[in-house]
Amino acid sequence: MIAKAPAPAPGADTSGDPYLPAHGNGGYRVRHYDLTLDYKVAPNRLSASAVITAEATQALSRASFDFGEFRINRVLVDGKPAKYVKRGAKLHVKPAKSIAVGAAFTVEVHYVGNPRPVGSRWGDVGWDELTDGALVASQPVGAPSWFPCNDHPSDKASYRVSVTTASPYLVAVTGTLVERSTSASTTKWVFDRPEPTATYLMSVQIGRYDDLELTGRGWAPPAGVGARLLSLGFGHGRVESVADSVPQRAAVPPRLRRAFDRDFGRQGRMMEFLQRLFGPYPFPEYVIVVTDDDLDDPIEAQGMSIFGANHVDGRRTHERLVVHELSHQWFGNSLTVADWRHIWLNEGFATYAEWLWSEEAGGLSAQALARDWYTRVKAKPADVRIADPGVARMFDERVYKRGALTLHALRGEIGDPAFFALLKAWAVEHRHRLVTTGQFVTTAEAYAGRSLTAFFTRWLDSTALPPL
Repeated sequence: MIAKAPAPAPGADTSGDPYLPAHGNGGYRVRHYDLTLDYKVAPNRLSASAVITAEATQALSRASFDFGEFRINRVLVDGKPAKYVKRGAKLHVKPAKSIAVGAAFTVEVHYVGNPRPVGSRWGDVGWDELTDGALVASQPVGAPSWFPCNDHPSDKASYRVSVTTASPYLVAVTGTLVERSTSASTTKWVFDRPEPTATYLMSVQIGRYDDLELTGRGWAPPAGVGARLLSLGFGHGRVESVADSVPQRAAVPPRLRRAFDRDFGRQGRMMEFLQRLFGPYPFPEYVIVVTDDDLDDPIEAQGMSIFGANHVDGRRTHERLVVHELSHQWFGNSLTVADWRHIWLNEGFATYAEWLWSEEAGGLSAQALARDWYTRVKAKPADVRIADPGVARMFDERVYKRGALTLHALRGEIGDPAFFALLKAWAVEHRHRLVTTGQFVTTAEAYAGRSLTAFFTRWLDSTALPPL
C-alpha cells in the first residue's frame, strides 16, 4: 500500500495566477511531457502513462500536479517508486529523496479511467466524447482532464504524444506525425511537438475522418490586392506563394467534403496573407479538424484549429472564424500570455485579423467593421477594463471587440507604416515566448517613437470607451 504524502506546503500547489490560482503549481518548471495513450472509443476508456521531465526552481520534498479523476496505478520519481496522494484536482507526489534546487527530475504516472471534461465557470472543458470519437478542448483549464500537468499558460514545454486506438479512426494531435504503425485491429500514432507549448493548447482529436491535403489551395485575389499589399509595405505589389511552404492538412467527415472545399477554399491565401502581416508561420504544420458533431465555438490548439460540423455550410458563412483561429497560431500559441489578465493580447489580435482579412478578401473594410463594432460596444455597459477584465469576463465579447478596436485606434494614432511594422516585430521578436500587456506597450512606443501612455491608459486601463 502506498503511504500518503504530507499535506501540501503553502504555495506549492498554486501557480499564483491572479485569476486561476488553483491551476498550476510552484517549485518546478516542466521541460517535456511524454504521453502514451491507449484509447477505446466505445467505452471511452483511457489507459495511459505520462513521463514529466522538469527542473526544480526550489528545493523540493514533494511536487504537485493538476490531474483529473483517474485511478492511479503507480508513480515513479527518477525511476524509483514514490509516495503519492490524490486530493481533489491535485496529485501530490513525494519522492524517496528530496530534489535539489536546479536539479532535473522525472515523474512517471501510470493511470486508467474514463476521461471527462473539467467543470468550470465557462462550461465543461477538456477531453470530451463525440458521437463517434473524441476531442480535446482545454482552454483555459481542461488539460488535467487527460494528463497530469502543471496547468498554467506560463509553463510551456515540449511534447511527444503516442495514441493507440482502433484502426478505422483517424488521430490528430497537436504536433508533427513522426510514426504510424498498425497491429491487428489498432493503429499507433506518434506526434512530436518540440516548440514550447502551453498545456491548454495540447489537443487530441479522434474520429472517422478523411485526411485532406490543403497546401497549394489558393484563390484568385480580388482586384486591387497588389496595391493594398504594397500600401501596407508587404513587398512589390505581387502575391508570392509563401503559403505552400507550410504543410496544411485537414481531417473532415466524408459527408462534409464538398462544403468544406468551398468554406476552406481560401486557406492557402489566408495563410499567405497572415504571414505577410505577422511574419513566418511559427510551427512546422497547420491542421484543421472538422468534427462530425456540432460545436458551440471553434477550438484553438498549437498548430491546429477545430471546427464543428455546424461551422461548415458551403457558403463561407463562418470564414471570419477560420481566420480568427489561424491567427491564434501567432497570437496565443507562439506568443502566449504570461497569465490570464493579458487575454486581450490573444483575442483582440485575432479579432483584428478578421477585420484585416475581410478587407483583403473584398468584404467590408477594417474601418467599416471598426465603426460598426464601436457602435455596438458603446451601447453596452462601460464596466470592463481590457488590460485586466477579471476572471468572470476573460472571454467577454468586449475583450475581443474592444481589444480589436484598441489596435485599430493605435493604427490611426501611429500610422500604417509604423503599425504594420509593429505587428510583425511583435510576433517575430517574441516568437514562442511569454508576453504581457506592458511588453506590447513598450514595443508600440518604440515603433511610434514617443510615449503612448495617455493612449493606452484610455483604451486599456479605463472602462469608458474613448472616441475612435
